[in-house]
Amino acid sequence: MKTLSVGMIMLLCVVAFVNAQEQATEQPVEQVASEPIGLDVGIDFYSKYIFRGQNLVDDWVMQPYASMGIEDFTLGVWGNVDMTNENDEEWNFTEVDYTLDYSNRLTDGIGYSLGYIYYAFPQGSNDTYEFYGGLTFDTCPMDPSITWYYDADEANGSYVAFAIGHSIELGDAPFGIDLGLNVGWADSSYNEYYWGVDDDGFNDLTVSVGLPMQIGGWSLTPSVNYAYLLDSDIQDSDRYDSSNDQVYAGISLGTSF
Repeated sequence: MKTLSVGMIMLLCVVAFVNAQEQATEQPVEQVASEPIGLDVGIDFYSKYIFRGQNLVDDWVMQPYASMGIEDFTLGVWGNVDMTNENDEEWNFTEVDYTLDYSNRLTDGIGYSLGYIYYAFPQGSNDTYEFYGGLTFDTCPMDPSITWYYDADEANGSYVAFAIGHSIELGDAPFGIDLGLNVGWADSSYNEYYWGVDDDGFNDLTVSVGLPMQIGGWSLTPSVNYAYLLDSDIQDSDRYDSSNDQVYAGISLGTSF
């Protein structure tokens, strides 16, 4: 099966957007009031903690999170707890992230997000923070997105994530299939700080397969993930691990109020 070129994907995006606009003008749209306040809580378990290709913890971790949405704003907190003594931090919070996000839509097919993330490391690493901005294209095949992150404190550099994803329903099966792919690019300042590599380039690729299912009011998703370092200089840096690729499992449990 031949892969779609960038031009073909852009063409499909334009066609899908035009069709959506035509349907919107032909049919009356019922206005549905959004919930003014929402709360999401959950907990993830992973056999490794991989962040943008960095193998931060090479054993099981627990990652609880909670977020509160008010209109178009979301305030969230996320944490990582080492479940083993791999890094001499068993059952300690090694990272706590605080996020403020504003998300809205440019058009019916294009959404955007602007936000701020503060990364706190209770066990001694330097705290830092990032600003980010992203675009999502809902009417395109595979729902592509692009998000730019700028570390304005420690690294003073940029990381850009390109992602696609697709969900498959399996009829009467109790679960579906979620497919995801993410490719990360970073500039020389970011790579120098995090990898010791004074060069920019495409850093990492991550592929994930999840099996989401509903149990009562909760969503349960076991997953298998694969991360690969793309840049040869980063592969040789051995900053976080001597392996250039990582396979790790996960299970996520969450609900919304």
